[in-house]
Parts: sequence; structure tokens; C-alpha cells
Amino acid sequence: MNIEHPAITRTMETGYANMMSQPEHVGINAFGDEILVGDDIIEINGEVILEKNLEDYLIEYLGATFKTAE
Repeated sequence: MNIEHPAITRTMETGYANMMSQPEHVGINAFGDEILVGDDIIEINGEVILEKNLEDYLIEYLGATFKTAE
């Protein structure tokens, strides 16, 4: 009886993953998140920030506060 790891069985049935279809890695932002080709980024004082991290960056690095106008 031959027992294989499920990942090996799946690879044997479906083939190896196509590494060419993966987005190209271009760096890491100020929060340690991976930046891929096509991601929206902002540069502030030499730091690169993913757009989705902008609010966190403004709060943590620049001391910004967000409020509702009254």
C-alpha cells in the first residue's frame, strides 16, 4: 500500500501550478505588505504605501486624526 501526501496526489492529477500567471512582486510597503504590479501606491517622504494602507499610515506615522465636522 502506497500512501501519498494529498498535495502530491493533487499535483500528479492536475500538474504543477503555472508560476507565470502570478502577479509580479515589486516590493514591500511601509507596513510590510507585498506590492504587486498594478497595485495603487502613494509615495510620501520616500516611503511607499499601498493605497489601502493610507489612512493607517497617516494615523501611525504622521499623527493624523480623523473627525466628523460638526
